[in-house]
Amino acid sequence: MSGLLGRLGGWCARHGVAVLAIWVLLAVGLTAGSVLFPGPVSNNVAIPGTDAQRAHDLMRDGFGPGYDPGGTVQIVVHSADGPLTSQRRVRAVHRAMDEIRRVPHVVEVLTPYRLGGMAPSRQIGIITVKLKGHDNAKLAETTGKLSAAAEPIRALGLEAVPADSGTPADKEIKTGASEVIGVVCALLVLLFAFGTLVAAMIPIFTALVSIATGLGVISLLGHVVDVPKQASIMATMIGLGVGIDYALFLLSRHRKLLADGLAVREAVRRVAASSGGAVVFAGGTVIIALSALMLGGFPLLQTLGWITGISVICAVLTSVTLVPALLGLLGHRVNALRLPLVGRRKAADGSSGWAGLGVWVARRPWGVLALSVAVLAALAAPALALTFGPLDDGYGDRGTDARRSYELLQAGFGPGMNGPLIVVAELAEKAVDREPAPAVLQTLRERVEAVPGVTHVAEPVLNSAGTAALVSAVPDYAPSDSRALDVVKGVRAIEVEGASVHVGGEVAGMADANARIAERTPVVVGVVVLLSALLLLLAFRSPVVAIKAALMNLVSLGAAFGALSLVFSLGLGSGLVGMDPPVGTDDSYLTTLFFSVPIDSYIPLMLFAVLFGLSMDYEVFLLTAVRQAYLKHGDNSRAVAEGLGTTGRVITSAALIMVAVFVAFIAYPDPMVKIFGVGLAVAIAVDATIIRGFLVPATMVLLGRYNWWCPRWLDRILPNLSIEGHDEESMVEEPRKELVGAGRT
Repeated sequence: MSGLLGRLGGWCARHGVAVLAIWVLLAVGLTAGSVLFPGPVSNNVAIPGTDAQRAHDLMRDGFGPGYDPGGTVQIVVHSADGPLTSQRRVRAVHRAMDEIRRVPHVVEVLTPYRLGGMAPSRQIGIITVKLKGHDNAKLAETTGKLSAAAEPIRALGLEAVPADSGTPADKEIKTGASEVIGVVCALLVLLFAFGTLVAAMIPIFTALVSIATGLGVISLLGHVVDVPKQASIMATMIGLGVGIDYALFLLSRHRKLLADGLAVREAVRRVAASSGGAVVFAGGTVIIALSALMLGGFPLLQTLGWITGISVICAVLTSVTLVPALLGLLGHRVNALRLPLVGRRKAADGSSGWAGLGVWVARRPWGVLALSVAVLAALAAPALALTFGPLDDGYGDRGTDARRSYELLQAGFGPGMNGPLIVVAELAEKAVDREPAPAVLQTLRERVEAVPGVTHVAEPVLNSAGTAALVSAVPDYAPSDSRALDVVKGVRAIEVEGASVHVGGEVAGMADANARIAERTPVVVGVVVLLSALLLLLAFRSPVVAIKAALMNLVSLGAAFGALSLVFSLGLGSGLVGMDPPVGTDDSYLTTLFFSVPIDSYIPLMLFAVLFGLSMDYEVFLLTAVRQAYLKHGDNSRAVAEGLGTTGRVITSAALIMVAVFVAFIAYPDPMVKIFGVGLAVAIAVDATIIRGFLVPATMVLLGRYNWWCPRWLDRILPNLSIEGHDEESMVEEPRKELVGAGRT
């Protein structure tokens, strides 16, 4: 593979103008296409084979317009200084309803003055709008039109706020300022790392081209597949981080070869053959980890996984083609526009602080190992306190309509109004007589009312075919309250003769999601670990290295989940990352800084896949350098020190860039993005410091020559996919051969 990448890099260096033009035209064309013909986005939150999905299917197929999920919009009306029943306010509400009826796709508008439409205080009411024939992917646009039609209510000084039945994770996330902040921070790190403006701009330019290309492809894919609303933000976060990092690794190696006196094109060829191979393998681990989400059992996660992988593929392709092209075009001008006082490198004797750290670790590996394990265990321990639950709009940004409508519904109707249970009963016998309602429906209603935690049950509604009945039940608890899950279990335990009971709604969907996550997580984790270890085995031909790398990545994941638990589950600083206290809490100073936040059950699984792949990047680059050093002289401790000295500065710079990018995304108002930003930033920081700087070198020193041991039978069947360049490996083949079969007695 290294030979192929070397030839590719050399060709790109010779044809730099053509390669640059192709990538720029591709990025501009795809971006223009996505702007002119944007693909729709959607959140397919279906969980096939679950009870909640069965309830939603029955509701969609048998109860007409307005009962299809996404077919109902509520507008919450609030009067702060008097009841909504005064004549002036009633007239304003009716005028608004008349305007709403004129909006396309509206088939019915229910007045807030109906039974159940008005809060006991008479100051909060609900206008329910039923739709038919609309595009669910454009529900936000339709809701905006309905809200605008309610202007007669606002003209009287009342509030008219559209309610949102989704969760913060369901919202379409717009990219914006955080990307700019991330790029600026990355540029500052690159300036300090390289000391020249030209060199610093190469990774930035490459990453921007990569992201533009990837986002363009993802947007256009929306015309043929369901693209999750989170796809663009995840692709940007991951693509920006790995795109800059991969170009950084190649550029650092290239500048060193130029400093050693190599010709420009020869340096590019060697960089593409060695560091380019490491980039391909590192990107491959990220893609494998994301692709494993296909086994998660969620259409949302499945699509999100492989679509996010597109950004990684673009980052790899630009790194092995566009970066060599730029390096060939610039030549020695890559070091132009040097900045004063920054970018000064190691001492004249070639030593560096990282090499010194490697020597220090090699002299006391047991002590470093014990201390590293203790620190990492302390960081991971809080993960045991992780709490899961729907991240409802009660935790949304206070400036949004979703948060305000949530507050009004809770104040007027109770917390459970924001997450009603949809109980659908399949009838064994077709109900012909509708008046009075069949006895089975009354029995169903009475049984649901008797479930502990249910505060209100509406009258049953029979579908047009008489084969199913729908009952709406309001629990005592908010969707994010774990006790709401107990209510779902209680309703599902109901047995009614002549009917099969199913429970849908947001809370029921979360209960089924938790069960599916518990069922599929071992499979996803096992596949990610095994395939990543197999890829490392192919790269380094060492079972010990492959197993150890997988274990090290799991350790960094533990630290990430520990940080999530501290910040969100235990609430130690949730306000510091921009979260607003949940609805119903006081506004004291401490409350605004420290409060617990539930975490959607799918987030840890998604984080696991992303973090496992990203953590493997640094492992690949460090191991590549250590192995090359060991093959040259066969001294394991010296190879560890040299490998750490060679890559320490680059890995640290790359980690700082990625941490800066992820921290910048914490500024997003969306809670889901904040959770991802915290988890990713902490994991990368821990991985690049404690794990790669101390734990990995200590274990490699202790393992000695067994780091590169490979059984003879395995060495014979493994394909030769070494990621180092052939020049380096050909000089030192004998030390590697001595390890084949070593340790077998």
